Amino acid sequence: MKNLIFSLAVGMMLVNCGGGGATPSEVNGVQQTVDANVLSTSKQEMLDAINAVRATSRDCKDGKGVIAPADPLTWNDNLYASALEHATDLAKSNTFSHMGSGTVYDITGYALGRKSLFYERIGANGYGVYRSLGENIAGGQKTLQEAVNAWVASPDHCSNLMSHDFKELGMSVVIENNSKYGIYWAQNFGSK
Repeated sequence: MKNLIFSLAVGMMLVNCGGGGATPSEVNGVQQTVDANVLSTSKQEMLDAINAVRATSRDCKDGKGVIAPADPLTWNDNLYASALEHATDLAKSNTFSHMGSGTVYDITGYALGRKSLFYERIGANGYGVYRSLGENIAGGQKTLQEAVNAWVASPDHCSNLMSHDFKELGMSVVIENNSKYGIYWAQNFGSK
């Protein structure tokens, strides 16, 4: 299939957004092949993978020292919808940024007449009054575990994963074979 979109959910990134996303895997001009694990990954598997990271204390190398284990997150469909919107935008517009593309694929940004910000996408997808929000993105990782490993290895994204401020998560993965990274992951975190 030329274009294959499959979405799932789990969410993350602090409002200060620290950093530009997990470093995408190199493609080197080679057509990406999709690991069957991406297509068979369920929402529960994604949630379990993130909660497994949060269950263990770790030093994210962000200057904050060892972070104590954090409570498990629960799934939120509004955060998922926002993650799906952004992962689809990244894949279809062939971009990689926490900011939306401002094209028709950036549904929130297109409605605003400019590039969207992550908290605007989250609000536009129904996640109302909140205490804290966050987002993590990754590109090119062929499995859920590769994406999680990339976030854990990135100090700012690891800090988002381990944040005690977040209580809910939504996550999506979108596959677009005719794009630079082929596979795009987006996570949104929130707390009300």
